[in-house]
Amino acid sequence: MAVALMSVTSVTQNVFADDMGMSLTATAGGSNISVSGETASSITDVTFTVRTPDGANIVAVDQVTPDANGIFGAEFNTSNWKQDGMYTITAQQGESSLYTIELSIEVNGGISEGVAGDSSLQVADEVVEEADTTATDGLSITASAVEGSDTIGITGQTSKTNEDITLTVTSPNGNIVSIDQLRPGSDGSFATDIVIGGQLWSQDGMYTVTAQQGNAAAFKDSVEVDILDGLVVPEFGTIAAMILAVAIISIIAISSKSRLSIIPRY
Repeated sequence: MAVALMSVTSVTQNVFADDMGMSLTATAGGSNISVSGETASSITDVTFTVRTPDGANIVAVDQVTPDANGIFGAEFNTSNWKQDGMYTITAQQGESSLYTIELSIEVNGGISEGVAGDSSLQVADEVVEEADTTATDGLSITASAVEGSDTIGITGQTSKTNEDITLTVTSPNGNIVSIDQLRPGSDGSFATDIVIGGQLWSQDGMYTVTAQQGNAAAFKDSVEVDILDGLVVPEFGTIAAMILAVAIISIIAISSKSRLSIIPRY
């Protein structure tokens, strides 16, 4: 069963007035999303729209009237949302950006999970700002190897601990030479070794190692490793070659000026 993660793009407004703005919270589980919020404008209906990840289609529309305290809510069924990726839920009152909030939620296979919230409510001339939860969301990897080794060590960290990570290695000409799947630990960390060798690794150049969870860009990261003759290129290989070339040129120049021969004559 596919598992999804909700992420929020925070909307910050710098308008100074008493008791203005809107707040929104979404709770997702299974094939249902419950959205609730509060607005300082209780006399205007709140319009909801939900767009597909590519932004081309609207999959849900609703309109609700806030109560006397400005509280409102709506529910959406995701079971028929066929496209996988980040859906955008927009709540809006009128045309003011202060009364427009967007939440992004990832849905895979019609299933979603998570909690998200955002707010532009202002009280007593102070803006109430919600932290952007995407700041710590995402996946990252690093690669390490001993000079001349036939093994690449991959370590990484992800904020999705309940979804497998797909690891692929692509050769310089674009062919996939290795693919693996691993499960992150409870703290989001993961590690594995990639063994170099065989016909698929015969091309010299930069190989790209990519780790990915789902389709969100935040959960995809890549590193490059230089391979030569089926082994990891030494870290200072290029610098060493340049130094050697300069040394040879210097010896030739000095020998030419001093009319000395490097090779003894008999």
